[in-house]
Amino acid sequence: MKTSASLLERLRLRADAGDWQRLIGLYQPLIRGWLRRHDLQHSDSDDLVQEVLSVLVKEIKRFEHNGRPGAFRSWLRTITVHCLRRFWRARLYRADAAGGSDWEDHLRQLEDPTSGLSKLWDEEHDRHVLRKLLAMIEPDFHPATWQAFRRLVLDGVPAAVVATDLGLSVNAVLIAKSRVLQRLRQEAQGLLD
Repeated sequence: MKTSASLLERLRLRADAGDWQRLIGLYQPLIRGWLRRHDLQHSDSDDLVQEVLSVLVKEIKRFEHNGRPGAFRSWLRTITVHCLRRFWRARLYRADAAGGSDWEDHLRQLEDPTSGLSKLWDEEHDRHVLRKLLAMIEPDFHPATWQAFRRLVLDGVPAAVVATDLGLSVNAVLIAKSRVLQRLRQEAQGLLD
């Protein structure tokens, strides 16, 4: 496993098949979940997921993080909105199109970073990516290290209790937390702010 740069940086500069698989694993379920909320047929949703990911793959080398929190997720949201807009506009010209201009209002809300819908996108993005990244890095740690981290950070159990329960020193528990968080920050750089 590569640890020299964040996933986003590797994708932009020198991605290999594993990096692309990691990106797909992170984002395919999130995008699919969002698209399915839009009364799309299953096949249309799958096609749009592929379209969004295809644009993401083609354009990732041009993406430049502006240093602002949420730059990547905002960029991904914009790609998703553009793909949805093309899809719905194409459907307007077909006889089976329905829904009037509701979809346009919905897309405008997604484009507005201050709207409730955009904020919901951001929150769901961050929770989803964090869960996926944690699952991806877990195998890189000794089970005792992971268990100490999980109980201390994710479960909120005090370090002294975790240490006693696992037969470790408090210092070992804190080192486990530090190692996992350092790796998580590295992988999440640019994806989560």
